Amino acid sequence: MGLRINDIAPDFTADSTQGTIRFHDWVGDGYAIIFSHPKDFTPVCTTEFGAVAVLAKEFEKRKTKVIGVSVDSVDEHQKWVADIAAFAGNPVNFPIIDDTSLTVAKAYDMLPADAYLPDGRTPAHSATVRTVFIIGPDKKIRLTMSYPMSVGRNFAEILRALDAVQVTDGAPFATPADWRPGQDVIVGLAVSTEDAKARFGKVDVKLPYLRTVKLPV
Repeated sequence: MGLRINDIAPDFTADSTQGTIRFHDWVGDGYAIIFSHPKDFTPVCTTEFGAVAVLAKEFEKRKTKVIGVSVDSVDEHQKWVADIAAFAGNPVNFPIIDDTSLTVAKAYDMLPADAYLPDGRTPAHSATVRTVFIIGPDKKIRLTMSYPMSVGRNFAEILRALDAVQVTDGAPFATPADWRPGQDVIVGLAVSTEDAKARFGKVDVKLPYLRTVKLPV
């Protein structure tokens, strides 16, 4: 069975473009995002790494580290980084893991169901190594996403999902469909309406089980 929400994210030690990474130590006491790719020097992956480079300050504001995984070597990554920076117009300040051994891809169950990995593998052999994991300070998986090789990820949505995870983490809230920061949040079912009023102020009762409040500052 693959990894599930609230599983401990597998720890690993790997070489990267910023030296040796001991993953749990590297995460520290904040949030982290792993986003993975089937191959260096591929077009969709280049646009995705570029998107993350552009959003670097947004992740930093949220005290969230980002780390890329690709199935090629550090030497190849270092060459590719120049292309990414030129395309994005931003430096690539996050590490990219050398996963030529597929250790991380296998630990995180990133490979396609029909994976066949010959020595001369192509991007198609590791096609669904295009996943996202949001990991909490306790090293537990908070959210996962998987994309096919042909579909570029929406990193604005990943950032929105990170905001929602952080707002609801350990709090009696949930977020509605299409929620964005600054909008009302849903009161958890375990909290009574009277208790919600005492704790959070005005409660908008849309349905007996659907109640919203302004997000406390």
